[in-house]
Amino acid sequence: MGTPTSRLVVGKVTRAHGLSGEVSVIVLSSRPERFVPDSIVYAEDRMLTVDSVRSHQDRLLVRFREVSDRSSAEDLRGIVLTASPLGETGEDEIWVHEVVGAEVHEVSGCRVGSVVAVEANPAHDLLVLDTGALVPMVFVVSHVEGVVVVDPPPGLWDLVPPTVEE
Repeated sequence: MGTPTSRLVVGKVTRAHGLSGEVSVIVLSSRPERFVPDSIVYAEDRMLTVDSVRSHQDRLLVRFREVSDRSSAEDLRGIVLTASPLGETGEDEIWVHEVVGAEVHEVSGCRVGSVVAVEANPAHDLLVLDTGALVPMVFVVSHVEGVVVVDPPPGLWDLVPPTVEE
């Protein structure tokens, strides 16, 4: 089951779809097994079991066993869906919850800011720093709890120079 703090964000309900309890979900996980029949997700502290799922445009239409009508589906609008971690992850995988709040340093050791968010981007997700800088994840060379090390190309800071003192 996992505690709420150990769960990972896997999706967000955008709206009800139809009259029988289906909801439209933006998937925020790279693991397709998060939304297969019989999988479990959580809407805050409420456990939901996936009954059926189908693709619709750039989202999934999901029916949960515990949601049987449009009114119940509307109650889920805007809810972030979480789930317990699935098995082992690869060493090179970085989870959003692991980097938000972390300090960012260049390989030289210079501190360039803190991560305030991770923004989805078609090419590479972007670290959003408190300085306003955006750092593509492809430039992350390592991360340990609380620190992300980046090796950006020359000129990246010219766009939004870091304003954090060393």
